[in-house]
Amino acid sequence: MSALPRSDPDRYAPMNAMDLDEIVAVESRIYPFPWTRGNFHDALRAGYTSWVLRDRQGALTAYAVMMLALDEAHLLNLSVEMSRQREGIGWNTLEWMAEVGRGYGARTMLLEVRPSNEPALRMYQRYGFERIGTRRGYYPAQGGREDAIVMRIAL
Repeated sequence: MSALPRSDPDRYAPMNAMDLDEIVAVESRIYPFPWTRGNFHDALRAGYTSWVLRDRQGALTAYAVMMLALDEAHLLNLSVEMSRQREGIGWNTLEWMAEVGRGYGARTMLLEVRPSNEPALRMYQRYGFERIGTRRGYYPAQGGREDAIVMRIAL
C-alpha cells in the first residue's frame, strides 16, 4: 500500500466570480463571438446553475451555464478549452448538466447551436437531442447573422 495520497479525479464546482477572468479568456480563444464577462456575471447574478471543470493541476478545462424554469433546463453555454477538445470532456460536461437539471426536477433540456458548429451539433445529436426548430438570425456572424438550430431532449 502506498503512503502517497491518490489524486482526486477532475471535479465540477459551482462557477463563481473569481472564475470569470479565466472563463472569458477561454471563451475568447474558442469563439469568434464570445460571451462577455458581463454575460457570465449576469448569469451568476440571476442564479443560473453554472459550473466549471478544472483538471488536477487546477487549469480550467470546461464550463457550462444553464437556466432552469419549471420542468425545463435551458443549456445556454457549454464550452471546452480548445487544447482539451475532442477528449470526451464536452460529452461528460453535457452528462453532468443533464444530471444537474434532473436534480432540479427538469424533465427536458433545450439548447441552441450554430449550424456551423458541426462538432457540437454532432455531439448533441449523438447524445439524443432532436431538432425542434430554428431561430432565424439568432447569432452574430461574419457579415451578418446566423440561424440557431433549437434542440431538445427528454431527461
